[in-house]
Amino acid sequence: MRKAKILRRAGAAAAISALALAAACSPEPAEPSGTDETAAPTVEDAKEFIARVEDWYRDFGEYSARIQWVNATYITYDTDWLSSRVAAEGTEMGVKFANEAKRFNDLDLPAEMRRKIEFIKLGLNLPAPEKPGAAKELADINTRMGSTYATGKIELDGETVARVDLEEMMGTVRDPDKLEEIWVKWREIPVAENDDGTTMKEDYARMAEIANEGARELGFEDVGAMWRARYDLPPAEFAAETDRLWEQVKPLYDQLHCHVRAKLNEQYGDDVVPLDEPIRADLLGNMWAQSWANIYDLVAPADADPGYDLTELLKSNGYDAKKMVETGEGFFSSLGFEPLPETFWARSQITKPRDREVVCHASAWDLDSQDDIRIKMCTKVNSDDFQTIHHELGHNYYQRAYKDQPPLFQNGANGGFHEAIGDMVALSITPDYLKQIGLLDEEPDASKDIGLLMAQALEKISFMPFGLLMDKWRWEVFDGELTPETYNDGWWRLREQYQGVRPPVARDAHYFDPGGKYHIPGNVSYTRYFIAHILQFQFHKAACEQAGWTGPLHRCSIYGSKEVGENFNAMLEMGASKPWPEALEAFTGTREMDGEAVVEYFAPLMEWLEEQNKDRTCGW
Repeated sequence: MRKAKILRRAGAAAAISALALAAACSPEPAEPSGTDETAAPTVEDAKEFIARVEDWYRDFGEYSARIQWVNATYITYDTDWLSSRVAAEGTEMGVKFANEAKRFNDLDLPAEMRRKIEFIKLGLNLPAPEKPGAAKELADINTRMGSTYATGKIELDGETVARVDLEEMMGTVRDPDKLEEIWVKWREIPVAENDDGTTMKEDYARMAEIANEGARELGFEDVGAMWRARYDLPPAEFAAETDRLWEQVKPLYDQLHCHVRAKLNEQYGDDVVPLDEPIRADLLGNMWAQSWANIYDLVAPADADPGYDLTELLKSNGYDAKKMVETGEGFFSSLGFEPLPETFWARSQITKPRDREVVCHASAWDLDSQDDIRIKMCTKVNSDDFQTIHHELGHNYYQRAYKDQPPLFQNGANGGFHEAIGDMVALSITPDYLKQIGLLDEEPDASKDIGLLMAQALEKISFMPFGLLMDKWRWEVFDGELTPETYNDGWWRLREQYQGVRPPVARDAHYFDPGGKYHIPGNVSYTRYFIAHILQFQFHKAACEQAGWTGPLHRCSIYGSKEVGENFNAMLEMGASKPWPEALEAFTGTREMDGEAVVEYFAPLMEWLEEQNKDRTCGW
């Protein structure tokens, strides 16, 4: 059975966002700029200001990243305190830099300098207003929400069960009553009182209030508009672009949903899965119904078993967590990338420590903006984490590729690029790749492709509407359309509209179900994951063409192609130095994100699904 991987790898973006926030400032007070701020600014003033900010990036970035690393790998009262303190320092100075950057709004600057000025204004994930105490209050709230989520546990059958184990149970349990119990109990955590009497829901509302005030001081309508402005498009245009991409792939999702609902109906009956309603969210094999890979056995095509189980192959071949990471490194080495530094192996958290609380969400870290790259995982030997490793290493190789860029450009071309890099590589974990590295003796024949594509679709296509609606919900929170009294109603309205799922039990305004997903209390923008699910296929198609592949797109593996590696690295080295359409064009030859590669990849499955659904009533 395939395991869902999206849920564990998402922490990579959190690490990157935290570093970007921290890198905006320094532990020492800023030196006076030496300029008369009442005078009209000059290009030379802007140049001096940018140099000063980038010096802070270098100094504070490493200082903050090391504190955040210790907090993520050793959660205690004291490391929470340190994390909150350094985040407050970073936010305070980031706000000062962003407000100072506004001086140059109307100045005619060279393109590179203008880009850096805009990045300074957008560098804060959650801006606090300049008033005293606001940055500290915001940092305290965010630290508290993050720790509440990371340390959340529930009582189940008389035992205390941690989230990571609950996630696994959601993929293996087939009793709808037990699934409902797990699902409901996990969502009690966001409304349980903290030690100070607050709840995550109350903290979230206050966080939005503070951050919106800060965003408005920077000239944005709200935090949501600020997040959308990071994509080299006006905020409204970017929102429209995500809708356009969704419409390209929605027909495939609709067909998958129709088939999955019909098969779940066969498993559970009309009372549990009516054929004219959204699907119960707890039945889809994942705590958040964002990946359906764990129910492959319930919905797979007959006789489509590829004849192997990757988890069993890894175990029977003596793989442990380290060997899985070494295999991921080997993929990148086959493309011509340099091996990982020795410090990666000495300093990464590859498995879960037995003696302390840690954040288990898989993440990739760049602690010094040079060579101290690491991953943080609680790796288990299974197919899920095997693919997650390839994904996280994609972040690390990207980080190392752009290390020679100026500090303000040491990031992905846009948020989706960073997530798509490793995912593109993971698309090459094909039977051919498994054969080349000695895990398979023979590739399954083409008759098994529908099953393999179904497994991919249950992981990737099922995710796309969830990847889109997460930030749509937050955009409505930040612009005031949703209030704390309507947070939960708005959440389930969007989930039904885009995903066609519903809660297993009634959920009233008391609950804060969005808070049961890491990226909400963690304040990690989620649109990047939706875009990554478009870009990874677009990158994959371009890479396969460069490698000379002429067969079906879903059978292509670029393992061993030095030409692809050279072209790929050329894009990675650009970092964020150019608008993302230029980076996209450098590798794919086009400046527009396009969902057609997704459609092409899954074309055989789409044809099969339409045949299966021809006599069914689809929609919800």
